[in-house]
Amino acid sequence: MPTLYVENVPEDLYEALRQRAKAERKSISAEVISLLRANVPTPEEIQRRMQVLERTRKLRARKSPGKGPFPSIIELLHEDRER
Repeated sequence: MPTLYVENVPEDLYEALRQRAKAERKSISAEVISLLRANVPTPEEIQRRMQVLERTRKLRARKSPGKGPFPSIIELLHEDRER
């Protein structure tokens, strides 16, 4: 497994990271890995996101099936006021 060394970490950032790791009951290294996993997408994750985006675009491009058998909002309001 590769090793990553980070130099010149600002003191305030390191302290915030240390406190976050302590709150999560993790080592600083484990917390850094957790943050990297959550914020740096892998090529597989980028591919998955692109597929979701493409499906979303296709769904948006589809035409609405129409009004359907449902009453309009105006009809529903009139019906509600008559009660």
